[in-house]
Amino acid sequence: MKSIESGPSRPVQRLPIRARAPYHLRRDECVANSAPGPDAGDGAMDAAGKVVRLHREDNVLVATAVLSPGLAIADGVIARERIDVGHKVAACAIGAGEPVRKFGQVIGFASAAIAAGGHVHSHNLAMGDFGRDYAIGSEARETVFVPPEQRATFQGYRRASGRAGTRNYIGILTTVNCSATVARHIAAHMTDSGVLDDYPDVDGVVALTHGTGCGMASSGDGFANLQRTIWGYARHPNFAGILLIGLGCEVNHIDFLLEAYGIARGPLFRVMNIQDTGGTRRTVEAGCAHIREMLPEAARARREPCPASELVVALQCGGSDGYSGMTANPALGFASDLLVAHGGAAVLAETPEIFGAEHLLTRRAASREVGEKLLERIGWWKDYVARNGGALDNNPTPGNKAGGLTTILEKSLGAAAKGGTSNLVAVCRYAEPIEARGFVFMDSPGFDPASVTGQIAGGCNIVCFTTGRGSVSGYKPAPCIKIATNTAMFARMSEDMDINCGAIVGGGESVESMGRAIFERILAVASGEHTKSEAEGFGDCEFVPWQVGAVM
Repeated sequence: MKSIESGPSRPVQRLPIRARAPYHLRRDECVANSAPGPDAGDGAMDAAGKVVRLHREDNVLVATAVLSPGLAIADGVIARERIDVGHKVAACAIGAGEPVRKFGQVIGFASAAIAAGGHVHSHNLAMGDFGRDYAIGSEARETVFVPPEQRATFQGYRRASGRAGTRNYIGILTTVNCSATVARHIAAHMTDSGVLDDYPDVDGVVALTHGTGCGMASSGDGFANLQRTIWGYARHPNFAGILLIGLGCEVNHIDFLLEAYGIARGPLFRVMNIQDTGGTRRTVEAGCAHIREMLPEAARARREPCPASELVVALQCGGSDGYSGMTANPALGFASDLLVAHGGAAVLAETPEIFGAEHLLTRRAASREVGEKLLERIGWWKDYVARNGGALDNNPTPGNKAGGLTTILEKSLGAAAKGGTSNLVAVCRYAEPIEARGFVFMDSPGFDPASVTGQIAGGCNIVCFTTGRGSVSGYKPAPCIKIATNTAMFARMSEDMDINCGAIVGGGESVESMGRAIFERILAVASGEHTKSEAEGFGDCEFVPWQVGAVM
């Protein structure tokens, strides 16, 4: 692997564990007939390259082009109706109640008999109970690491804490919704006044506000989530300095936070309360003065070579479609394995969206404790949604379904591919500091802004976000790389997408080649290359701490 620094290419040992992911697209298992089947009949069309079988045990194929009625698709099977790109077609007759398999895994059960060549979707595929063999640690094996002297590097900001940042922001954080407007006024004044023009090495002043902090219990999961989140952002290496603003009477009081986490005030960490400062105008003026004093110190930061082991990458997907589990997610999984081999951390999240695929992760658990901790989180979520009158199988969304996904099992199996094949070395609660290096799971909701907020609070300094329908978002202070699952959406939303993995289907690229391209882009972005979401100005509105518990 070539470093971002100039110099000769550095060889990277190929990870000998690719076969552990049954959901990775393998060209030797693709089905694409070059001629009509023997029973195709008059008028049958050639379906070469228009369907893919993802695993030899699958009884559905995925359309890679629109399939018209009468089209011969594979082994004499004829499409019985129009089937859109990313949607599933039955490769054989499937009886009512029989399991439907994709990725070599059960994604649901036929709610009615499905004829070969029929469209398999919400009208005839439903959830159902079935046993899973969690087999904790049964597929864990020794990871092959790249020798330290051959590991990739990036140009990052080395902070006093010893950690490396990929950006150089000054952040304004709030303890409570009541101080949000003041924080935004300060950030807007610093941006609009032109003072930042004198400090080109500072990426900006950003106010990250939220809608909670009071009217909540002063203990329990909700309060702990919020405090961990704010503290995680306050110590994030992508921030050169922090101004923390409170109202003065809220439950999430500044003094409580400082005491609980041992935070010390200093030139680059300052706090203020609106009530003590004298109201809105005086607090805005004082806040701007604090920022002006921080800017010269923040501007002294310089990029320097840092090992890839300092990278903590958030793995995310949103607006998923039928291509997500075929292209972008497994390609990101390959990049995740490369990052782990270079000593970094790849962090998967969104617990409701690995429901149904958790058995694939527990099998890779590095210890029984890690596997059981993941299952404990799944159990917590089952109880949590039941208490609130919901169910974990309320996914996919209408947009996901329009893109070809049918059940949460199908969506989760594709989403889990982002985690590659490396051993699962740790399971963290929401916004907990990520200390381990390797493949890590963080408990979080499936709502993207809340999930990424927790990952960044835990220490993620880059976000990789796959999307099939076309999600637009960003997550300051961590740059967000947008990875398209299909070429049509990439072309349509080229100003928002950084990488096109649609080329894996019909474009001559492989999961491996795109995975390496993603890894190289991670290094480039970590070194300062801007992403499309940064160019569009995203990141100020996506700070969403996960709220759990009663609002009182």
